[in-house]
Amino acid sequence: MNNFKLINQDLIGLDDLYVMDNNMSAALVCGVDESGRGCLAGPVVAAAVILDPCFFISGLKDSKKLAPRRREELGELIRQHSLAFCIAQASVEEIDTFNILNATFMAMQRAISGLDKVPDLALIDGNRIPPLPVPAKAIVKGDVSEPAISAASILAKIERDRIILNYHQTWPMYRFDLHKSYATRTHLELLTKFGPLSIHRRSFSPVAKACLL
Repeated sequence: MNNFKLINQDLIGLDDLYVMDNNMSAALVCGVDESGRGCLAGPVVAAAVILDPCFFISGLKDSKKLAPRRREELGELIRQHSLAFCIAQASVEEIDTFNILNATFMAMQRAISGLDKVPDLALIDGNRIPPLPVPAKAIVKGDVSEPAISAASILAKIERDRIILNYHQTWPMYRFDLHKSYATRTHLELLTKFGPLSIHRRSFSPVAKACLL
């Protein structure tokens, strides 16, 4: 039985960095992806998923290309039938302190280290590999080509959307339900009108500018 985890633990040591040998044969492969990297508010969320090779989940793809209802359906299947999964995050404070790239790496490290099983290989969406104690490979557009990364993308986006909708309940005047905290015209106008909230990333230029108004 899988245990859902949302963790915020210490970083894995930067010295424990390994890169996958091209000839390596991996038994347990985890996919890793993030959600919210380009947003103006809230944490960056990452997920790591080890799919069960004996249970095929049809329809896995980039989470942004799925309708919300279908994404939720797939998310439930991933939780029920994956060998292991973990969802983690890096806070707004960490984003502003360490920058968004390093904060994204933090969230990914936490997601991988929170798995119930130690993967033999981590497949990371994108072109950069965070410091990890397991072999890893970066795959550009991996959420399209690798089912495990697609699964991680889905879980990360579901959790990130849940956080954003909670923001909308707390601050309805900011209409987080519409822009999901991306730098849309509506969000920028409301940011100028009401000013930044505690959950806005002040290291991001549009928020920094709003702080000066």
